[in-house]
Amino acid sequence: MNSPSEQIVSFVQRYYVDPVINDSGYNPVNTVTWAIILGVFIVLIHRAFRRYDIGFSRRFILATAPYIIAGSSLRVVEDAELVNPPLSYILITPLIYLLVASVTLIALFISRRLTGGYRLYSAIGIFWSILNLLLLIRGGVQHPWVPLAVIVLGSSITGVVFLSSRLLPHSFSIPKNGCALSVILSHMLDASSTYIGIDWLGYEEKHVVPTLLIHLVGSAAVMYPLKLIVLLPLLAILDESLRDDRDMWGILVLTLLVLGLAPATRNTLRMTLGI
Repeated sequence: MNSPSEQIVSFVQRYYVDPVINDSGYNPVNTVTWAIILGVFIVLIHRAFRRYDIGFSRRFILATAPYIIAGSSLRVVEDAELVNPPLSYILITPLIYLLVASVTLIALFISRRLTGGYRLYSAIGIFWSILNLLLLIRGGVQHPWVPLAVIVLGSSITGVVFLSSRLLPHSFSIPKNGCALSVILSHMLDASSTYIGIDWLGYEEKHVVPTLLIHLVGSAAVMYPLKLIVLLPLLAILDESLRDDRDMWGILVLTLLVLGLAPATRNTLRMTLGI
């Protein structure tokens, strides 16, 4: 029988280390762990931004969007095996989130220090994204139609949801600001990329709950209602409960945006490049 220390090492190796080294995806244990860490990180960011008087305005969220694309495209650099181990491990979840968050925060504070605004901050993110994309497309493009298909499907369903919320206001509503609608769009893009990848191109889902539901239903189209069932009430609850703390509302909206746009970008790039 193994000693307690050996059991702990084995547990950590099985649920945390091996999924990173083997890029085998998520399991129930590390999924819960990363969710808890994300929650703690959100609280710490909220406190730090209040201390340095940085507000989560629409302008700030828009300026941060290029970093989401930069992080996602950097993840595809690892998918394409353009970086070898052990350096490649840094580009796998959750380490890549820590890397991208660190670079983003450093760029933000430098920009605020030098210019007092977000132009330099946004420019750094755009430049980083372009570098990653140029590196990736050197290997060739296999399915150039994928980005357009993802955008058309995601935008169309977002449009239907928006119109339905206006025509059927008693059924459900969307907070009347562009940020909430952007969150829904990002997740519909993610659902579209998952649907196209699994149903059309034979890719596989790595997250625990979506995998179970996709196998149960027999199609990744289940991601659309699944995401809406979670997102619509959540956005309404956050808007109502955080009316007096718009900074926390902003950071949660940005978090939701990242959770939608990041995998959507990664999935779309992988399919486009045939990775």
